[in-house]
Parts: sequence; structure tokens; C-alpha cells
Amino acid sequence: MGLLDGKKGIVFGVANDRSIAWHIAKNLMDHGAVCAFPHLPGEKMERRVRKAIESGGVTDPWLIPCDASSDDDLDRTFATIRERFDAIDFLVHSIAFADREYLKTGNFHQTPRAAFGQALDISAFTLVAMARRAMELMPNGGSIVTMTYYGSEKAIPGYNVMGVAKAALEATTRYLAAELGEKGIRVNSISAGPIKTLSSMAVDGLEEIFGWVERKAPLKRNIDADEVGKTAVYLLSDLSSGVTGENIHVDAGYNIVGL
Repeated sequence: MGLLDGKKGIVFGVANDRSIAWHIAKNLMDHGAVCAFPHLPGEKMERRVRKAIESGGVTDPWLIPCDASSDDDLDRTFATIRERFDAIDFLVHSIAFADREYLKTGNFHQTPRAAFGQALDISAFTLVAMARRAMELMPNGGSIVTMTYYGSEKAIPGYNVMGVAKAALEATTRYLAAELGEKGIRVNSISAGPIKTLSSMAVDGLEEIFGWVERKAPLKRNIDADEVGKTAVYLLSDLSSGVTGENIHVDAGYNIVGL
């Protein structure tokens, strides 16, 4: 028996087989969950997402094109999910975006208004937009998980506006948890250590960050995405039935070290 047998939900953010969202989804499905996979529109992206999911042994995955920055797209996506699932048990929000031109060491002060607003909209507000729609599909309660990073708490060179957006995302998680708790819906975030993904490769100085974590983290290593997936299983299953509004670090302990 799996921890998520009979559970259904939505996983936003699979881009390829290195995506944290994919490792989360694989762990969820290994524990019996059934998932829908909204993805950025476009044939190239659809092929990439399909290839990643099918590599995990899933045949005919349910892919839904969705631009999360569009309310119309979100409305269509959740209406489509309601038709097939009727109700859902979980939502994974694993999307973020910032113009890579402003993810360079030393140029945070150059971030223009448009790039700042776009980063907060896609990386943080989309959680509000998704939660608002998901709660209507969670009549018996449920669990929502989003992804963040230590750059929300400390100034990490090169993380820049994304760090600000992730700080907003973590605050959003707490406010949603406070409001949705009476409906039996839990909302938590996972702060993962650095992992090589399409998104993270845009951050200036990433290799140096990997080396620093390996030297200074208590476990003396970096993490892998599968470890994040296991934590998501905990947060999306009944094992964490009393946990909401929390930010769980999966970073080999790096966040506890004062340097």
C-alpha cells in the first residue's frame, strides 16, 4: 500500500526529467497518487514534458497546456481537471520565473519595474491564483506545497529579484495556510538546496554555490531532487496532517550554519 493510494492532484512545473516537479511527481505516483500535469504551452514543451514523465514508466500522461500568468488559462485548466477528477487532494506549485538578465551578481539594483513585477507575479502570485481555484476542488480538505530557496532568507549573490519573489512566496504560503486551515487545507513550502535545473542554471555563480554548500553544510554534500520528492510525499500525505504554514528545509542542513 502507498501513502497516497486513491489520491488525485495537480503538479505544476515539470519541464524535463531534471525538474524538481518531476521528482516530486514520481515520488507521489510511486506512492499511489494520480497526477495531472499542466505545462507551458507549445509543442516543444509538451514533447519535453511527455518524455520526462514517460521515462518514469507512465504511459499516456495527462498533459494540460497552461500559462500560469493567464487567469483565462488557469480557469480553463481547473475546469478541465474538475471534469475528470471531480475533486482533488493535493496541488504542487513548482514554478518560478525571473529575467535571467537580472540574475547576475552585482546588478540587483538595476532590476527594472517590469522585471520585478513579472518575477513576483509568476513566482508568488500564481500560488494565490492556483489555491483560489484548487480550494473549490477540495471539499474534504487537501494539501498544497510550493517550492522556495534559501535566497529568500539571505542575500545570495546572483539570486537577486528571485530571492525577493521567493520571500513573497513564503509569506504567501503562511497567509494562505492561515485562511484555508478552517477548510482542512494545509499549505506548506519546501526550501530545497541548490539543484541543477533549467531554472537554476540561469543564476550567476551556481557552481560556486554548489561548492560552498558541499564544504559548509553539516552533511558535507549537496542534495538531489529525489530527496525533495520524498519530503513532498510527507507534506502531501496524512503523515503531516498536523503541519501547515511551515517552510521545511531540504538542504543538507546548510541553513542552520552561521558563516
